[in-house]
Amino acid sequence: MATALAPQETRECIDACNDCAVACHACADHCTEASDPQLLACIRNCLTCADACLACLPSLARATNYEELCRACAELCDACAAECERHDDQMMRQCAKACRRAARACRQMAGA
Repeated sequence: MATALAPQETRECIDACNDCAVACHACADHCTEASDPQLLACIRNCLTCADACLACLPSLARATNYEELCRACAELCDACAAECERHDDQMMRQCAKACRRAARACRQMAGA
């Protein structure tokens, strides 16, 4: 959970990034269990997106130097969402939704 000391917009971004990282790890695990080589791109996108979201958290919490990280994170979240949306699967739809939320929050923080 985000700290109560951060402004509302920052807390929302921290929460969205945290939720997205959790959703991406769950989705990557789900895809791995399917043992379908067609899902390799999804797994890679999910893990990269989760890494990006987690990388943003310290800078957001410190409220410093997060703009470029947030911009990059938003792009990676959008790419992950697009990949997950290609598949008709409930877990992937949930992941895509979390990614889209994090992308919006990161863009807002980056001023983009």
